[in-house]
Amino acid sequence: MDKQWYVVNTYSGHESKVKEKLEMRAQSMDMKDYIYRVIIPEQKEVEVKDGVTKEKMKKMFPGYVLIEMVMSDEAWYVVRNTPGVTGFIGSSGKGAKPTPLQPYEVDNILRNMGISRIDIDTDLKEGTKVKIVDGPFNGMFGVIESIDNETQKVNLSVDLFGQETSVEVDLNQIEVAG
Repeated sequence: MDKQWYVVNTYSGHESKVKEKLEMRAQSMDMKDYIYRVIIPEQKEVEVKDGVTKEKMKKMFPGYVLIEMVMSDEAWYVVRNTPGVTGFIGSSGKGAKPTPLQPYEVDNILRNMGISRIDIDTDLKEGTKVKIVDGPFNGMFGVIESIDNETQKVNLSVDLFGQETSVEVDLNQIEVAG
């Protein structure tokens, strides 16, 4: 089964506690192969108060947490029964499993946060074929030549006018080609 992104409803103001508990439970209940990343969607917001400029993180969706997971019965049970979790979005209840977010929905949210849906450590390596989904090379395919974890950029070899050309793109501008 594939890992996908789901939206989990929490008590408002408890997002950080839920994230922490989910990560701890994934570790302690040996669910690391099912529960991958837990993210609280946030954006930097600049606030000017009394002439002083402050940057603060503002929750994009208060009361919600994103979770990247494989939807198995066990993982579903672990997440649903985590203290502070009130349920999944996209589930009719009555024991029905929730509907995952579409890749473009996840990409939009994560791009606004400055991160990528792609997990560098597990999804990417040199020689991986990717599709560019944003920027001037949108719609083109390339092969990864190198990955810079620090700058969150990859160098790709793309076919530009019949010639192999090296281009650098941000991680959030690519997806693994299917």
